[in-house]
Amino acid sequence: MRALVWIIEDTWEATVTEAAVFLPRDADITLLHVASTEAETLATAARHGLLGRQPPAHAAAEPLRAISDQAAQQLLAEAHTRLGRPATLQARRGRVEHEVVAAAASMDILVLARDGDRARLGPRSLGPTARFVVDHAPCRILLIWPDVAPALTTIPPPRLPPPRPPTR
Repeated sequence: MRALVWIIEDTWEATVTEAAVFLPRDADITLLHVASTEAETLATAARHGLLGRQPPAHAAAEPLRAISDQAAQQLLAEAHTRLGRPATLQARRGRVEHEVVAAAASMDILVLARDGDRARLGPRSLGPTARFVVDHAPCRILLIWPDVAPALTTIPPPRLPPPRPPTR
């Protein structure tokens, strides 16, 4: 079994812990972190806006990329230690949702955590990025609550149909 464990900064501990519990001991595990390139794009665009189309040779995004790469490597190392078994560490860059779906293409299962509203059950417990991944992943998915799941009483009430106009 090939398993992809997608880790993000605020839920990685729970995701890795659940992966260690649910995935078979002989699973071929890849820990994945994807860094968004939005900040670098904005920094480069701002530099072009301020300095014109021919900015100086050093790129504004390079320091941001170095910081991002270092943080990703540290997070992957900590996740690998928590997993406690062999795993491939993979750091990607780009549009997060597209990179995760692309990485899942060769996998049997994807493990990820809910990243939205953790206080109640329902569709808002998935943020836009996780929703895209869940909707487009080409493999099975293990979706976990990073904390204790909310009570059933947090399910939103059903929507009432709109009132019918009075008949005369």
